[in-house]
Amino acid sequence: MSEKLKPGPILGAHPGFKEAVCIQTDKVYDSCREKDCLEDLRVFLTRRGQEIVDRAINVKCRKAEIIWVFPDVEPVPFNRGFFTVSVKFFFRITLDAFTGIGRPTEVEGLATFDKTVILFGSEGNAKIFESKFKEDAFDPQLWKKTNMPKAKVEVVDPICLAAKLVDITDRLFPTDNIDLSGIPESVCSCFDDELVAGAERKRVFVSLGLFTIIKIERNVQLLIPAFDFCVPDKECIAATEDNPCELFERIKFPIDEFFPPQRFEFEGAQDVFNNARPCKD
Repeated sequence: MSEKLKPGPILGAHPGFKEAVCIQTDKVYDSCREKDCLEDLRVFLTRRGQEIVDRAINVKCRKAEIIWVFPDVEPVPFNRGFFTVSVKFFFRITLDAFTGIGRPTEVEGLATFDKTVILFGSEGNAKIFESKFKEDAFDPQLWKKTNMPKAKVEVVDPICLAAKLVDITDRLFPTDNIDLSGIPESVCSCFDDELVAGAERKRVFVSLGLFTIIKIERNVQLLIPAFDFCVPDKECIAATEDNPCELFERIKFPIDEFFPPQRFEFEGAQDVFNNARPCKD
């Protein structure tokens, strides 16, 4: 078995490498990607929005945005090194509510989605402490320091696929015991009005297309080859208050803003066109 490389100068290796250095970084132990079609997610509207929707005859989903994502990691029993990653998504849904002839009224609401995956995160029993001071960071619930891996979720704003308006007086609905007080304050503060549920006459359900990458990482020390220190090779360009036109002269003319790109310039657009179904008369 060959000896492990130690930090220090690298002799007889690639001419560009000067030394082997030890760094502290987050290593991805496992990851997965998912393409989810979320059907009929209930939208919890603001008080003003619910009053408008109760009078609406139709709704249309204008856009959906990610407010926040809360991942949680727990070990899988009897499966060493594997962890469940439970992810809760919070979406801000913007709707157009049609109450009659004329322009629709814009309303907002909250939709949520829960997802759980199993990923490999290895093992570690060391307790990690840092010298960096954080005021009021001693959480009584989390005071026991562990070496659990951490989950990281990468997600883009979902695609609005559909929205429907349901009059709950026209059909039998199960009794809902929904407590909106459990929603984090940081999420509720994203809306101009309080979210309501329980006294509505009509409800809104949306279907979303969601693309997600979930990773599980551990903080480790890695030995990597290094070329040299990263030394900037250009000087900073500062704006001068005396001559703002001089700074403006350095800005390139935005030609692309005046000439929108064509279809063949979009990546994957041709594949979509080739796979499209022919229109029926």
